[in-house]
Amino acid sequence: MPAPLGKTPTKKMPRIEVFGLDSSAATRAAVRFFRERRIVVTYVDLGKRPIDAAELRRFDDRLGAAAFADPNAAPDRASLLARVRADPNVLRLPLARHGDELTAGQDETTWKAWLARRAAR
Repeated sequence: MPAPLGKTPTKKMPRIEVFGLDSSAATRAAVRFFRERRIVVTYVDLGKRPIDAAELRRFDDRLGAAAFADPNAAPDRASLLARVRADPNVLRLPLARHGDELTAGQDETTWKAWLARRAAR
């Protein structure tokens, strides 16, 4: 087990943001994934604080609504974004961000690639 981490990332550490719910097993697994690799994660609990509209648009622009939201959600973009902000349970959690790269759902392969590219620098 790695040594406990402080809450302050170092300059060499990648900046990872995870958006999810405390009740989501996938979100807890994502936070644990980075923590086991000694990466400090900025975690946003969507149950306590809704995702920012600009952040949500970023996921929509890069991944498309089908990749991060329930397929039964409203088809037009404006109502989908409003529904997601009102009820984060329609999201495919966790949403993770590393710089300009984004993932929706549990995607350990991509997360490992983020860390490998960072270590190669």
